[in-house]
Amino acid sequence: MSCNGCRTKVEQTLNEIANINATVSLEKELADIEMKEPVETSILQKALLKKGQYILQEIMTHPDGTEEILPPVEISEEDHYHPKIPKNMQNKAGKYFCPMLCEGDKIYDSNVGCPVCGMNLEQIPAPKIEKTVYYCPMLCEGDKTYDHPGSCPVCGMNLVAKSIAIEPEDTTYKEMVKKLKLSIAFTIPVFILSMGGMISNNPLNEILSHQANNYLQFLFTIPVVYFCWIFFQRAWTSFKTWNLNMFSLIGLGAAAGLIFSVFALFFPGIFPEDFKGEHGIHLYFESVAVILTLVLVGQVMEAKAHSKTNTAIKELLKLSPTEATLITENGEDKIAIENIVKGNKLRVKPGEKIPVDGVIAEGESYIDESMITGEPIPVHKKSSDKVISGTINGNSTFIMIAEKVGSETLLSQIIEMVNNASRSRAPIQKLADKVAKYFVPTVIAIAILTFILWKLLGPQPTLVYAFVNALAVLIIACPCALGLATPMSVMVGIGKGAQNGVLIKNAEALETANKINVLITDKTGTLTEGKPSVEKIISLSNEYTPDDLLALSASLNQNSEHALSKAFISKAKEKNTSLSPVKMFVNQTGKGIQGIVDKKRISLGNSALMQTIGITISDKLLEQASKEQLLGKTVSYLAENKIIIGYVVLFDKIKESSKETIRLLHEKGIEVVMITGDNPNTAKAVADELGIDDFIAEALPQDKLEAIKKLQEQGKIVAMAGDGINDAPALAQANIGISMGTGTDVAIESSEVTLLQGDISGIHKVIKLSHKVMQNIKQNLFFAFIYNTIGIPIAAGILYPVFGIVLSPMIAALAMSFSSVSVILNSLRLKNIRL
Repeated sequence: MSCNGCRTKVEQTLNEIANINATVSLEKELADIEMKEPVETSILQKALLKKGQYILQEIMTHPDGTEEILPPVEISEEDHYHPKIPKNMQNKAGKYFCPMLCEGDKIYDSNVGCPVCGMNLEQIPAPKIEKTVYYCPMLCEGDKTYDHPGSCPVCGMNLVAKSIAIEPEDTTYKEMVKKLKLSIAFTIPVFILSMGGMISNNPLNEILSHQANNYLQFLFTIPVVYFCWIFFQRAWTSFKTWNLNMFSLIGLGAAAGLIFSVFALFFPGIFPEDFKGEHGIHLYFESVAVILTLVLVGQVMEAKAHSKTNTAIKELLKLSPTEATLITENGEDKIAIENIVKGNKLRVKPGEKIPVDGVIAEGESYIDESMITGEPIPVHKKSSDKVISGTINGNSTFIMIAEKVGSETLLSQIIEMVNNASRSRAPIQKLADKVAKYFVPTVIAIAILTFILWKLLGPQPTLVYAFVNALAVLIIACPCALGLATPMSVMVGIGKGAQNGVLIKNAEALETANKINVLITDKTGTLTEGKPSVEKIISLSNEYTPDDLLALSASLNQNSEHALSKAFISKAKEKNTSLSPVKMFVNQTGKGIQGIVDKKRISLGNSALMQTIGITISDKLLEQASKEQLLGKTVSYLAENKIIIGYVVLFDKIKESSKETIRLLHEKGIEVVMITGDNPNTAKAVADELGIDDFIAEALPQDKLEAIKKLQEQGKIVAMAGDGINDAPALAQANIGISMGTGTDVAIESSEVTLLQGDISGIHKVIKLSHKVMQNIKQNLFFAFIYNTIGIPIAAGILYPVFGIVLSPMIAALAMSFSSVSVILNSLRLKNIRL
C-alpha cells in the first residue's frame, strides 16, 4: 500500500467478504481481521487482487517469540491483477500510466508515482526488441556500423554482426553455404566438359561436338557467376575506393577470363589466327568457374568463423537468470531481471543463480563462484558479504540487497568486455593482400601499356592484337595459385593440428602463434586439474590408519552436497575403499559435517566446527595445519566424539605436463605470467613449483584484461591460456587466445586455439605448427608470384619482337594450372611434420 486511498480500498474489500470485520493500518501495513467463521487465506487474496496488486503476507509467530514469513498464497494466473490499458495508450509502449486513471488517459515518462493518488505507475508493456548492426572487421571507417548485412563499401569484405542478441541462426552463413553447394554443382560439369577433351577415348568427345561442348560450358558457368556475383561487386568497390585487395585481383582476372571466353565463343572471327587451335580458340569458362568456387569456399569458412563471433556472448547470456524473487511489503513476487532496481530485497533459494550484484542481508550459504573467479571450491558467504550475478547459490536460502543492476553487474561487464575485445582488433593483414596492394595496379598498368604498344606498334589488325594481349595479361595474372597459397597451407595445417589435439580457428592464429613472446596463463584448470583432490590424510590416533580415516570421511561425505565431498568420494573409489551407511547426518553451513558412521560420532570440518563441538586444537596441530594453508591447501579436521583423530589435506593438483611445457617455453624466450583469482599463498606455491616468471593473485576478469592491454602497449605479442568464464575477456583481448577443451563453452568460443585434451603442453605444439605453416605459406607465395613474374611479360608480348611468339591463353592456362599444382603439393608436405 502506498497511500491512504490504498488503505481504504483494502479495508473495504476485506469487509465486503462475508463473516469478516477488518481494520487496516497504513503505517504498520497490517490488517486485523475478526472472523465469525474460518475463511481461507486464498479467498482473501483473490478479493484483494481484483482491486489491485495487493499481496497478503502471513507471518507465523513461534512459541519462542521468533517470527517466520510464510510463502505467499499461490494464485492462478487468471486471478492475478492485470491493469487495463486504455486503447489510446496501446502505441505508447514503455510509458507509464496510473492504474486508477486519476488524470484520465494521461501518461508519464517515468515511474515517479501518480501525482494524484501516489500509487505506483504501471508501465505500458512493449515487446523486447534487440537490434543487430554490422561492422567491417577491417574497421575501414572506424566504428561506423550498418543496418543490414552485406559488404564493406571501402574494402568489400563481409560485414560482421555486432550484437549481443541471441539469434536463432546466422542467415549470412546459411545463404553462403547454399550458394556454395549450387556453385559446386555447376562447376563440376564445366570442369569435366573442359578437361574431358584432353582424355583419349573420352565418350564425351563422340557425343558432343566441340562447339556444343563450349556452349554447355557457357550455360553451366553463368549460374556460378550469378552465385558469386558478390566478388565482382567487391572488386568494383575496391576500384571505386582504390582500396585494392585480393578481390580486386579475383574480380579482374575472372572478369577478363569470362569476357574473353564469351567473345571467343560468339565472335571468334575478331581474333587473329594465332589464337586458334585445332578446335578454335581455347575458352576459359572452367577457370572462371573453378576460381570463383574456390574463393567462395574460403568465404564460407570465413562466414562460419564470423558467425561464432557472438557465440561466447550468447553462452555468457545463458548464465544470467531471467527472473528473481522480489520481497515486497506485501510478500514475494517473481519479477524480470530488467525490472530490478537498486535497493530491492531479493530472495535467493538453493540452486538458483544470483540475479544481480549485491550484499547478503539475511542468512548465509556457500556460493559457487567458479564462473567468475575460476576457483573450484564454493565460497562461504554470510551477512554483509558481496555476491555476484550469475554465480550459483549452494544449499541455503538467503536474502540479498541489490546494489548493481543491469549493465553495472560484473557479469554484464564481462559480456561487454568480451564483445569489445572481440571486435577491437582488426584481422591481421595477410601477406597476399599486402602484395596485392602493389601487384594489382602494376598488372593494370602493364595491361594498359600492352594495349597501347600493340595498338601503336603491332601488326594488323592492331586493335584486335592490342585487346587480346591486354586480356592475356589480365588472364595470366588471375591469382589462382595466389588464392590457394594461404588457404591450402592453413587447411592442411589446421588438419594436422586437429590430429594432435589442437583446434585452430583461423590463419591469423597460426601466424600470431609464431610471434608470441609472453604467455599469460590461468591457474585452475589450466596449470592445475581444476578440482580439489585429497592430497594426504594424517592419522593422529594409534587406533586408525590413514585408510581407516579415508573410509570414515568418505562415508560421511556421501550425504554432503559440498564440492569438497567429491574429492573424498573420488579418493575412496581410487583406493577401492568400501563406504558405510551414515545416520543422523548434519550439515553445518560454513563449518563442516557430522554423522554416525559405524556407531561412531564423526565430525569433519574446519576449526570453527571443532570449536562448536567443544574441541580445543593443540598449538602443534594448528602449526602443522598453518604450514599447509600457507601453501594454499585446505585442511579439514576429523574427530570422533570430542577427540581429533586426524586431518585431511586437500589441494588442486598441478598437471604433470605443466612444468615441462613451461621449461620448453622458456627455452624459446617466452615469458610466462600466471594470473589467478586464487589467494596469494596458493598462487605463490604453484608459481614456485613450476618456475613461473611472475604471478598476480586474487585477480578479477578485468584485472586479467588490463594486464594483457598493458603488455600489448609495450609492444608484446601476448598469448592467453585459460579455461573459465572469467578468462573469456582476456582470451578475446589477447593476440592469441588458447582455451582448454575441458573448459567452458564461453572460453572456447572466445579463443582462437582450443587444446582438446585440456593439456597446456599443446601450446608448444601450436607454436611449432605455426612456424611450419608460415614457412609453407611463404613458399607457396613464391610459387604463385614467380609464375606471374615470368608469365605476365610473356603474355604482354615481350617475345614477339625477337621470336615472333604471342603467348596463347591455352599455354597461360597450363602454366596457371602448374602453379596451382605446385602450391597444393607443397602444402600437403605439412602432413608429414612431427609436432
